[in-house]
Amino acid sequence: MKNALTQYEKWISSPYLDEETKKALLKIKGNDEEIAIRFAAPMEFGTAGLRSVMREGISGMNVYTVAQTTQALALLIKEQNAESRGVAIAHDSRNNSELFAKIAAEVLAFSGIKVYFFDDLRPTPELSFAILEYGCISGINITASHNTKEYNGYKVYWEDGAQLPPAHATTVSEKASKLDIFEDVHRIDFNEGVKEGLIKIIGSETDERFLAEIMKCRISPDATKNYGDSLNMIYTPVHGTGTKLVPELLKLCGINNLKVVESQRIPDGNFPTVASPNPENPECFNEAKKLDKETGGKCELIVATDPDADRTGVTIKSASGEYITLTGNQIGALLVDYIIKGKIEAGTLEKNSAAIRSVVSSPLFDAICQSQGVKPMCVLTGFKYIGEKIKEFLASGEHTFIFGYEESFGFLSGAYSRDKDAVGATMLIAEMASFFKAKGLTLWDVLQDLYKKHGFYEEKTVSVAIGGIDPMSKMREIMGSLRNDPPKAICSMPTTALMDYKSRVSTDITTGEKTADTSLPVADMLKFTLKDGTSVLVRPSGTEPKIKIYILASHENKNTAEKMCEDYSSFMKDYLQKM
Repeated sequence: MKNALTQYEKWISSPYLDEETKKALLKIKGNDEEIAIRFAAPMEFGTAGLRSVMREGISGMNVYTVAQTTQALALLIKEQNAESRGVAIAHDSRNNSELFAKIAAEVLAFSGIKVYFFDDLRPTPELSFAILEYGCISGINITASHNTKEYNGYKVYWEDGAQLPPAHATTVSEKASKLDIFEDVHRIDFNEGVKEGLIKIIGSETDERFLAEIMKCRISPDATKNYGDSLNMIYTPVHGTGTKLVPELLKLCGINNLKVVESQRIPDGNFPTVASPNPENPECFNEAKKLDKETGGKCELIVATDPDADRTGVTIKSASGEYITLTGNQIGALLVDYIIKGKIEAGTLEKNSAAIRSVVSSPLFDAICQSQGVKPMCVLTGFKYIGEKIKEFLASGEHTFIFGYEESFGFLSGAYSRDKDAVGATMLIAEMASFFKAKGLTLWDVLQDLYKKHGFYEEKTVSVAIGGIDPMSKMREIMGSLRNDPPKAICSMPTTALMDYKSRVSTDITTGEKTADTSLPVADMLKFTLKDGTSVLVRPSGTEPKIKIYILASHENKNTAEKMCEDYSSFMKDYLQKM
């Protein structure tokens, strides 16, 4: 608490502090709890950058923490002698996103680092594309992705278009901690930076090149060309950046009768129609369903994208006409199956084709790939690892990348970007629906066929929120306890093995035998394998104060597989909450 009070006094007495922030901080004078929340510990800068509630102090997203972090990034770039290569900067539709983006540009420009600044909000994958397109050393995106409206974030990319490598993330974090948040941070006026040529405004010309690269990833262009007009599709950007490019792209591909949800079309950082702008939540589709009912109820496909258009959600209809919101794993299974089938039909499937999933995503993906001659690969959670594999494939030529996905609704089908892309995914989903419609099938039909062929794979993800003044330390404590004293059984189902991705050691619970497993990089994650073959994975979130639990189960009976997921997830959630 002493450190928090010291920081608090430093802020309110600083001549550099703006009046509005000073007034807000003076209102909490004497309130130790509120002071501790803002000043006890800074945001942790990791490979995903920063993410927190927008508020005053070192624990929140504000102009001072954004500027300090950017100053640290500038020092790293100068050490690399890469000032002239520049940094691309984008932002989403959140409150203060444009302000924070301009603050970052001003700091970089003062340091003599060239900035490529998007003229308006843009999707995250386009920022990744811009880094590659302009040969930038780095990129910054101001976004908190699918989090609620109180949040914002600062996402940093490196020259390969993927998220910042761990070593560089550590360097930025260390440099930021040594900078005085007021006296060591310097900015140039944004308009002055533009006038001096340090800040270059980019826009439609980059959009055109980005969309052209996405369109190269079409599997069956004739599907939307010939059947796109008959596809009854609704799209919602959920008040985010998808509104900028998705409708335009779909029209270019032949989807001419697209309906866009008007109440969610305009970018709005308050996300007034949803509690959380996360397309994995069925709530995000309520406005689209309402539009469907108002226009005849004939919609076959609804697609939603999150505020920065990197995550993609899908709702379809069952055989009985019931709305079904698909899981990320179901979308991933449908897409990889379509991509492989489409390439086989077109004669374009390379013999060395490979598809990638994250370790917490469904093994159904592997079964689909293996049954059709494609090599499935597994990487750690975080799309940067898929990006690293793409870079590796391009360098070695050993494999041809055809698709990558994470269960958290992130998909990518080309090397034009190194982050998940909801713009390109929406195009492929529409094309896929048109492709199967031409064969007299709905996406629901195709999904049922996959289950009949490969068995019922069920998954469930739950989160345990970690509160308190220092939730990050509490998460480390919980993960340490799970490592040192793992549950011997989950719902009376014996645990047979524990894989610790931090030590990269697998332990046979029955015999105690330990085996090194270096197939994946070091990560703070545990995997419990149960006697019935179920995998239970536990890891702390990289962006929020919560621990995530993933249940991956399969069974020949769908109801049994679903019950396994429910029982195991409920047990683990209770187990962690008691720790």
